Amino acid sequence: MSSKGEHLTVPFSVLRNRELANEKIERPEISHGQACQSKKWEDFTFLKTECQRVVAGDDVSTCSVFAIFDGHNGSAAAIYSKENLLNNVLAAIPSDLNRDEWVAALPRALVAGFVKTDKDFQEKAQTSGTTVTFMIIEGWVLTVASVGDSRCILESAEGEIYYLSADHRLECSVEERERITASGGEVGRLNTGGSTEIGPLRCWPGGLCLSRSIGDLDVGEFIVPIPYVKQVKIG
Repeated sequence: MSSKGEHLTVPFSVLRNRELANEKIERPEISHGQACQSKKWEDFTFLKTECQRVVAGDDVSTCSVFAIFDGHNGSAAAIYSKENLLNNVLAAIPSDLNRDEWVAALPRALVAGFVKTDKDFQEKAQTSGTTVTFMIIEGWVLTVASVGDSRCILESAEGEIYYLSADHRLECSVEERERITASGGEVGRLNTGGSTEIGPLRCWPGGLCLSRSIGDLDVGEFIVPIPYVKQVKIG
């Protein structure tokens, strides 16, 4: 933009917001990419930008789904969650809901989907586990559910940073340490003998640094699959 020889600059985010306000488009344009640096082949991502679902009146709508699974003690839990979690979440949402009702039902469905995925995987008697950060974009509403310490961060058009996930690490959360000890578990560092303790805080038995995950059959009931859920409107 220029006026009488003077150049005036306007931040791109401002121009973009004006454009969106004028267009009044129904849903945002979504671009994405992925990168992975894994040495143990225990980490997986899930991308589905056109996830179809039936809404009230037999109309078909789409949402976008993104997820990351950071496995530990093997890859089985991460793979199983990648293959089954979305279906378990969608199955927990009642049929014949309109868009607003569907979005309102999503947080509870995410909790149910995480719990079912954990229960079904533990029945396979495998001891691996995984963090999960699971994001669904429906129109201008972003819903994130997470267990473990894989983060979801939102940067607004104005440059503000919002954390949409919780760090379920015993080192970071007093509430999670209190929850585990109140349930009969123990929290402490690795004891190398005598009075020497090293490393991060862990849950015993099992020695896991996380307080929430999917899987981890060998750790016991103190590590739960109930996710932290955050829902925000981004438009």
